[in-house]
Amino acid sequence: MDTFYAHLDANRDRFLDELKRYCAQPSVAAQNLGMTEMAELVKERLEARGFSVRLIPTAGHPVVYGELGEGPRTLLIYDHYDVQPPEPLELWDSPPFTPTIRDGKLFARGAADNKGDQLCRMQAIEAWLATQGPLPLKIKWVIEGEEEIGSPNLEAFAHEHAEMLRADGCLWEFGGKNEHEQFTLTLGVKGIAYFELRLKEMEVDAHSAYAAFLPNAPWRLLWALSSLRAPDGRITLDDYWPHVAPPSAEDLALVDVLPFDAEKIKANFGVREWLFGMDDRTANRALRFAPTLTICGLEAGYTGAGTKTVLPKEARAKLDFRLVPNLTPDLVYDLLRRHLDRRGFDDIEIVRLSAEHAARTSPSAEIVQAALRAARTVYGHEPVLDPTSGGSGPMYSLCDRLSIPAVSAGVGYPGSRAHAPNEHIRLDDYWQCQRFIGHLIREFARQDF
Repeated sequence: MDTFYAHLDANRDRFLDELKRYCAQPSVAAQNLGMTEMAELVKERLEARGFSVRLIPTAGHPVVYGELGEGPRTLLIYDHYDVQPPEPLELWDSPPFTPTIRDGKLFARGAADNKGDQLCRMQAIEAWLATQGPLPLKIKWVIEGEEEIGSPNLEAFAHEHAEMLRADGCLWEFGGKNEHEQFTLTLGVKGIAYFELRLKEMEVDAHSAYAAFLPNAPWRLLWALSSLRAPDGRITLDDYWPHVAPPSAEDLALVDVLPFDAEKIKANFGVREWLFGMDDRTANRALRFAPTLTICGLEAGYTGAGTKTVLPKEARAKLDFRLVPNLTPDLVYDLLRRHLDRRGFDDIEIVRLSAEHAARTSPSAEIVQAALRAARTVYGHEPVLDPTSGGSGPMYSLCDRLSIPAVSAGVGYPGSRAHAPNEHIRLDDYWQCQRFIGHLIREFARQDF
């Protein structure tokens, strides 16, 4: 692989310029900002590496689909070209769509999530073709434009194109190093069910003096919300817990040996202790195996400067449930609807905003074993196997339903600030992951294991 490495090293300046151009293009699905231009740029960059590429329409933004190579095995790669909204802009040290290098790091919205991973993979494939010859396997690449808004159209895309997407393994869209600088491979994701609760009590706002006999929408919504979770943090949704699958002994064994620098993580978030006083081992397990219910936002009445004595006519709340195996978005919706109705809150509307199932891959899957072998070679240590991410993604729709095992690996690290101001990657991680991709291609194409 010496010539492969040499090509990567000789082209670093060009590759960095390409990455800057990629991150400079806004592509915020939530705001419909720059999406057409970004899809075309993705198509152009894949075609530059020899991929046969199509923009496949969906009910939302198109999927960029590319194919290249031949061989006994097929590798599916999943990425997304949309990014999170950059706001609040005033918290960025440099403009979010003006990629800037400081202290060996590239700062830009999307650098870590997930444009850095995409270009790293494309450039590694270029280096392989230039130095090793044709690919020893077939690559099918799906790059969607709606991951950051819950991938609402990917399930239909995967169902419609199931035969086209058949593969022996999948390289998923995120990953990197942990707090101890150990390269980490992740084998699954939690599911998510995201809802907005809407309550309208009157046709107009009123003077707060009328609170003596008129209904108060914010109070009523808060009473409903308080019925969903106890002060000790336990989710109290009716009939919820019988559906929660506990982690297996294998899952717990994998997690209990994971490095977990509690003090460093607390310092990153500016907290002194874990929620409800849990110990470090419980916190580490909870991140991966505990279902959650989060109030992501509340909206009602007047929240500007000074005072306004108003009785709000309506109130809204955004909720997300992170789902473990056996909990599905449809099930949680039904449980939530029945729970509210039983308590007289049948006038609260539940609006579904996004939904994804939990997904999980066995550590014994060949794509996982190939990634382990590649990581040992490149990073010089035994990589960490994480059974599941605490976050979510459309892995179930694209992989589990099609019986494609998946592994996540990428260019990030715990300080990358994905989804936050000053998102960035460390360039040394980027160059190192290029090498990993080359070795992953070689290892997954092998038939002697």
